[in-house]
Amino acid sequence: MGVVVQKYGGSSVGTVEKIKQVAKTIISRKDQGDSVVVVVSAMGDTTDDLIGLAKQITNSPDKRELDVLLSTGEMISCSLLAMAIKDLGYDAISYTAYQIGIKTIGPYGKSLIDNIDGEKLRESLIEGKIVIVAGFQGINEEGDITTLGRGGSDTSAVAIALRLGGICEIYTDVDGIYSVDPRQYKAAKRLSEIDYEEMLELSSLGAQVMHSRSVELGQKYRIPIYVGLSNSSIGTVIREVTKMNMESKPVTGIATSDDDVAINIQNIPNDINLISNIFEKIASKRINVDMISQTTPINNMINISFTIPKVDLKECIDLLLEFADKDKISLDEDITKFSIVGIGMKSTSGVAGSMFKIFAESNIQIKMITTSEIRITCAIRREDKLKAVEAIAKKFNL
Repeated sequence: MGVVVQKYGGSSVGTVEKIKQVAKTIISRKDQGDSVVVVVSAMGDTTDDLIGLAKQITNSPDKRELDVLLSTGEMISCSLLAMAIKDLGYDAISYTAYQIGIKTIGPYGKSLIDNIDGEKLRESLIEGKIVIVAGFQGINEEGDITTLGRGGSDTSAVAIALRLGGICEIYTDVDGIYSVDPRQYKAAKRLSEIDYEEMLELSSLGAQVMHSRSVELGQKYRIPIYVGLSNSSIGTVIREVTKMNMESKPVTGIATSDDDVAINIQNIPNDINLISNIFEKIASKRINVDMISQTTPINNMINISFTIPKVDLKECIDLLLEFADKDKISLDEDITKFSIVGIGMKSTSGVAGSMFKIFAESNIQIKMITTSEIRITCAIRREDKLKAVEAIAKKFNL
């Protein structure tokens, strides 16, 4: 048999009882003859609790020290799971990112995996051990602990599967990936498979099931990723989908996000060098800009609007003050990013027209729009989100 890399999310290891159950599931897979590596997230709401502790100390925690603090959550669940497996009579060993050489680059809180030294992992597997790895973390070239961002344990798992030549299974509290968040639309359909491109778009646009960088890594190296419940054979496989399947329907899914803010810079010179400098400066801090719009020049002056994650707002405003006075910068926090995604859009005309017609009939105001070959994203009022989800889901049979 081969190497299986399994990842268990925070809800799956949220209590001692759940950890013990996961231990039994892992042992069952080991008994099938596979070599098993397990990546775990922090228990339940541990990460949020740790952030809360840091905020009790200071409103602006030092990013290096915050990463050190947050990395402890995965270490706790990692060691407890290893104990549970050993208590059931099987050999297991837990490792931190430092111990197995997960090298990272980039800023604290948003680092990227650069390389993994797989030697220690392979040695432990050869010895017949079940290996438990703390996800979400790595070590940069200065030897500091860094974290990979929310959902980073998914990326840890895919990267380890790549290094070991194994398959990757992501276990969470849902039985697969749905066309729409079932909490927003009860009639949402579970997908048996989804293309890398579609999943990457949905993840980056607000779908909470998968970390976008893990999907990107899977796509780059063609690693199929299974997503589902640990105690069920029903789930979703993320992989390259055949052309026949992708053309069967234009829209595969809907994603929404309430975590963004629109920034408007008013009355600045229509100077491409100035605009380039603004967005290069934002990019240097790894702040993700999604939707961008610009007004027609009047007397060689323009307005520029764009969206960023709310968590980056303070840092972004501080940067913008180098280019514009404070009274020229305004915010719109009453937005939901609403997106439809589907590879079938590449070969189907009229999708945008249908979407806009439904919005017009439902009196849903569109504040900003951005598109790609396989997605259309609109910024709408937050109060219109559920109305938009239901209307679009019914139209495209999602």
